[in-house]
Amino acid sequence: MINIHAVMTKSPILILLSIGVVSALTSVSGLASPAETASPAISEKFSSVEPRAGINDSGHTSPAAIVNTKSFDPAAATKAWLATVPQEKRQKSDRYFEGGYWLLLWNFLVAVAISIFLLESGISARLRDFAERICTGSSWLPQFPLQIACYAIPYFLIVGTLGFPLDFYEHFVREHQYGLATQSFLPWFREQWIGFGLTIIGGTILLIALYAVFRRAPRTWWVWGTVVAVLFMTVVVVITPVFVEPLFNTYKPITNPEIRNPILAMAQANQIPARQVFEVDASRQTTRVSANVAGFLGTTRIALNDNLLKQCTLPEI
Repeated sequence: MINIHAVMTKSPILILLSIGVVSALTSVSGLASPAETASPAISEKFSSVEPRAGINDSGHTSPAAIVNTKSFDPAAATKAWLATVPQEKRQKSDRYFEGGYWLLLWNFLVAVAISIFLLESGISARLRDFAERICTGSSWLPQFPLQIACYAIPYFLIVGTLGFPLDFYEHFVREHQYGLATQSFLPWFREQWIGFGLTIIGGTILLIALYAVFRRAPRTWWVWGTVVAVLFMTVVVVITPVFVEPLFNTYKPITNPEIRNPILAMAQANQIPARQVFEVDASRQTTRVSANVAGFLGTTRIALNDNLLKQCTLPEI
C-alpha cells in the first residue's frame, strides 16, 4: 500500500494546488465560450450602430478616409467615440468592471476558505483514507495514480458544490442584471456541468502528473512542477478550439469574402497562422459583441460571434 498521507495533508501545497488548478481549469473552460470583453455600454451602443464617416453605402472605406489614416490618432478617436456613449451607460459599465475586480478578490478568498475548511474539518484526510483503502490498483493500472484520482474526483466535486453559490451569482444573476446574458437557468446550468466535467477530468490528470513529480523530485519539485503545468496548459490551448469549444457553441466557416479576406489578411500581417474565419452562435448565451483568436500549433482559429456580425458594419468588424 502506497502511503499518500504526506502529499495529501501538506496544507500549503494543497491550498496552492486547489486554488491554482481550479482557477486555471475554470479559465480554460471559459475559453470554450466566445470571448466576452465588451462592456454593457459598448454592447448596448452597438445595438443601434450607424455607418461612420468615411464609410460608403457598400460598407467600404472611402478614398478620403484612406488618405487621412496617416494623421489618425487612435487615442483621440477612442475618446471621441466614448463621448458619444450616454453618461448613464458609462456609469453602468464602470460599475460592472469595478464589481468584477471585487469578484476576483472574493473568488480567491472563497477558494482559500474552502481549502482550509477541507483540511481543518478532516474531510481531506478522510478522502485520503478512502483513496488508500479503496483504490488498490491492478496489474494494468498502477496504484499511485489511481489513488490520486480517487482523491481528486470527490475533492473537485466538494469544491465545486461549495463554490457554486458565488459562481451562480457571478455568471448568471449578475450577467442578467446587466443585460449581458440571454440563457435561462437550465441551459446555463447544463453548460456549467459540461465545464465542471472538463475541470474534473483535466484537474485529475494534472494532479496525477504533479504528485508524480513530487515523489520523484522532492528537492526540485517546484521546478519540474512548473514545467508540467506549462506543458499541460499548452496542450489545453492546442485542443480547446477543436475539442472543447464545440461542446458549448456551433462554429461554421464564414464564406462572405468581404468579411473573411480582410480578417485573414490582417492575421497574416500579424503572423497569426489562421486559414479560416468562423462564426459562433454566441447570441444563445450573451448579448456581447466579441471576437477571439484561439489555438496553437496548427489549431489556431479566428472566431467572430454572431452578435458582432449582426450589429456592426463591415469596417467595425
